[in-house]
Amino acid sequence: MAIYAVKKVTFITDYFVICTADSQTQLNAIAEDIEKQLGKEGFRPPGIEGGKVSHWILMDYGDVIIHLFRKDARDFYNLDGLWGDSPKIDLEESALHIKKAVLK
Repeated sequence: MAIYAVKKVTFITDYFVICTADSQTQLNAIAEDIEKQLGKEGFRPPGIEGGKVSHWILMDYGDVIIHLFRKDARDFYNLDGLWGDSPKIDLEESALHIKKAVLK
């Protein structure tokens, strides 16, 4: 998983979260769990693109956009290469940064 702080280079969001799943089942389970856990906190995504048979699911939470990929799709779209010049957030601190962004 990678988390990039992109608000200095784009107006569409503050953070991109990019995650890879090993299978379609895992990809769908990750998306469902994210939606469930953030839903418990009262957050509903204004938009979700992709779906149960897609190799890429995008979950738009406004200031945080989550990209969930199967490995081949992540390699193909190479968002890490596109946004990789942006500051990367340390994974140990990521939950704190994301929660602050979503709660603001």
